[in-house]
Amino acid sequence: MAYQFITAETADDVTTLKLARPDKLNAITPNVFAELNDAIDTALANGARAFVLSGEGRAFCSGADLMPDGAGYEGLPEDLGQIVEDHYNPFTRKLMDLPVPLVTAINGPAVGAGLSLALTGDIAVMAKSAYLLLAFVNIGLVPDAGATWLVASSIGRQRAMKMALMGEKVSADDALAMGLVAELADDDQTLARAQEIAARLAKGPSKAIGLIRKQVNSAVEESLTQTLENERDNQRTAGFTEDFKEAIAAFGEKRKPQFKGR
Repeated sequence: MAYQFITAETADDVTTLKLARPDKLNAITPNVFAELNDAIDTALANGARAFVLSGEGRAFCSGADLMPDGAGYEGLPEDLGQIVEDHYNPFTRKLMDLPVPLVTAINGPAVGAGLSLALTGDIAVMAKSAYLLLAFVNIGLVPDAGATWLVASSIGRQRAMKMALMGEKVSADDALAMGLVAELADDDQTLARAQEIAARLAKGPSKAIGLIRKQVNSAVEESLTQTLENERDNQRTAGFTEDFKEAIAAFGEKRKPQFKGR
């Protein structure tokens, strides 16, 4: 399928998705979500074992497109809760429930719902000149697309409250220090670094990696008792995979395991 608002390229079991509306700073519309959904489903069906999400041009994503474009997009509806329910929430859940890892390459500003997309990465690599901004309060709205949970679970209530209430930019250095992103990269190396990480993960035990990402995401809001039960159940599943059997064989033969994602 040819896409109008995104690009999708696959190499070595890694599919790189880019928001491709650079003239709008990669602002989000329902059509963007539709194309991303299709690209993800197609890549998974074709055996993708990791994803990278980034943006074209100088921004990662400026958030929701607030204005009509004269080319079929009518702008935001009167009932914002409906567009969140129909498009934003399902896509955030889709990213968080992926069976394979997601690395985000935050190549430029990530604002509003764009910040949410940036922080869904299991590992977020941020350009040194980029910034994050929970801009919702500046236009009289509240965080959406999972931003409240993604930020608060990363940095705690006080810092999350300040970001949401003050609506101020967070520099790359501060984002790293606060724990919002995993690492920084030079601007011209951000995507390459994210792809390098994704390629390494794609060569790993994919079943176990998928279970790990779900286990960690669940742990931040569950009790120790529930986490222990999840660990038990996931370990049982991982223990029956071909990748685990290969790891045991490789250990005995003193060689590096060759994981197949099965």
